[in-house]
Amino acid sequence: MSWGTELWDQFDNLEKHTQWGIDILEKYIKFVKERTEIELSYAKQLRNLSKKYQPKKNSKEEEEYKYTSCKAFISTLNEMNDYAGQHEVISENMASQIIVDLARYVQELKQERKLNFHDGRKAQQHIESCWKQLESSKRRFERDCKEADRAQQYFEKMDADINVTKADVEKARQQAQIRHQMAEDSKADYSSILQKFNHEQHEYYHTHIPNIFQKIQEMEERRIVRIGDSMKTYAEVDRQVIPIIGKCLDGIVKAAESIDQKNDSQLVIEAYKSGFEPPGDIEFEDYSQPMKRTVSDNSLSNSRGEGKPDLKFGGKSKGKLWPFIKKNKLMSLLTSPHQPPPPPPASASPSAVPNGPQSPKQQKEPLSHRFNEFMTSKPKIHCFRSLKRGLSLKLGATPEDFSNLPPEQRRKKLQQKVDELNKEIQKEMDQRDAITKMKDVYLKNPQMGDPASLDHKLAEVSQNIEKLRLETQKFEAWLAEVEGRLPARSEQMRRQSGLYDSQNPPAVNNCAQDRESPDGSYTEEQSQESEVKVLATDFDDEFDDEEPLPAIGTCKALYTFEGQNEGTISVVEGETLYVIEEDKGDGWTRIRRNEDEEGYVPTSYVEVYLDKNAKDS
Repeated sequence: MSWGTELWDQFDNLEKHTQWGIDILEKYIKFVKERTEIELSYAKQLRNLSKKYQPKKNSKEEEEYKYTSCKAFISTLNEMNDYAGQHEVISENMASQIIVDLARYVQELKQERKLNFHDGRKAQQHIESCWKQLESSKRRFERDCKEADRAQQYFEKMDADINVTKADVEKARQQAQIRHQMAEDSKADYSSILQKFNHEQHEYYHTHIPNIFQKIQEMEERRIVRIGDSMKTYAEVDRQVIPIIGKCLDGIVKAAESIDQKNDSQLVIEAYKSGFEPPGDIEFEDYSQPMKRTVSDNSLSNSRGEGKPDLKFGGKSKGKLWPFIKKNKLMSLLTSPHQPPPPPPASASPSAVPNGPQSPKQQKEPLSHRFNEFMTSKPKIHCFRSLKRGLSLKLGATPEDFSNLPPEQRRKKLQQKVDELNKEIQKEMDQRDAITKMKDVYLKNPQMGDPASLDHKLAEVSQNIEKLRLETQKFEAWLAEVEGRLPARSEQMRRQSGLYDSQNPPAVNNCAQDRESPDGSYTEEQSQESEVKVLATDFDDEFDDEEPLPAIGTCKALYTFEGQNEGTISVVEGETLYVIEEDKGDGWTRIRRNEDEEGYVPTSYVEVYLDKNAKDS
């Protein structure tokens, strides 16, 4: 089966068919190219998808990915990223092994096809030229034969005519002979050209054309084989990445199997455990005996046997309700005494005004009075410190010692801070060692550099190390305080740290009870002795930068009042003082004696003269 013998007369159709084959090959190349673009686009979209759902660094979202389910999700995203990489490999391999190779082969195929059909056209032109030459000699032979016949007829006519001279007859005879000779020559030439044409035609149809068509057939078969090989390569490129894609999928399955619900539950406990104990039972308060109420250690206040304060420093409080009380309510408990003001004396002194204020009726003490009794069992300064800390938290400031957090969370934050500081110290120490080695090199080889030029940098690094160490000691002291290794943070530690921010001083936990402060922070219990030692210093540190409230008027004391409760101030009958906050409806007025003494007195004990301009402003 050969195109040269079977398709000897289909030159034009073979030319069209081979061109169609090249077009098919180019179409397949275009198909593979679009497939590579799809693979690249798919890989890019997968990578963008994986990147989109990756947790952002140094964000709260990153902290949430400590759970095993979230870690499994991160592993899935990473495996999808590798999965996308395999699609990129598919695209690269198809481009290099198929597209580039076939594109080069198409160019070679076009060149070979062009050469073969050029030879075929050349053979066609040659046989056509031989045919034209044969036709020309044939027509000349035919013409010469006719001319010879006419010359012979003319001679015979002249020879038969008696009137024609002998010379004319001879002339006609010679002319006839010449024509016969020309006809014989044309016949010989025609015969020679015919034989030659038959030979050329035989060569053309049995040698030249079969050889050319055989080459074209081989070329076309090679093209068919090549496109088949390319299709196999197309499949192999996909098959090569299947094991790696399978590993990616196995990684996703392994990540899913690594999810541990119990571990996640434990992490939730570690993340949100406050360290407080649940509140105890509140015992029944017998209001039928208003002066002899008994409050247990598990109630909201401390034990106050027979109405006298009996502070128990160092004891653990059983009932801890601070986590369940709204901050704004506790802040209001701290700002003014939330108990009914005492009535004025029954008999006024002679200096009192004749129509003194009526004594208010004695009210039953509300539950908030128990909070007030709890607060009065502490030194006054701690309440103002808690108030200031609560205000700073409302403004968005975070205490340096993380005292706004529950104990367990505070311990974790402090431990994390200590670890970070230790890493920074190690980094600075490595830098110091490197500078020291460089200085030694400079000392041994002065031409490499001046050793003195490194002294400033070395001193700066040493200073940074010292600062970081002091900072670490400060946080370690807080950490030890939280973990119970130290009773409290002493004044000496405050002096050693030397790195306090005057705008945000850390609170000293000197509460007599182990409770959370009203602003949400946690205060460690400590003895009354350590509390008294830091009392004055704490007050100076906390309120040096606070501005006193402006006076809005004056007042005159109608009766003597001994301020024994938290936030109150003692006044003497007839004493004139400044009013800095008028009665809000709770029966108390805030007054000031001087810059250091201010507090609340019952409104019925004083006569207030408000400044109109100050009140309007």
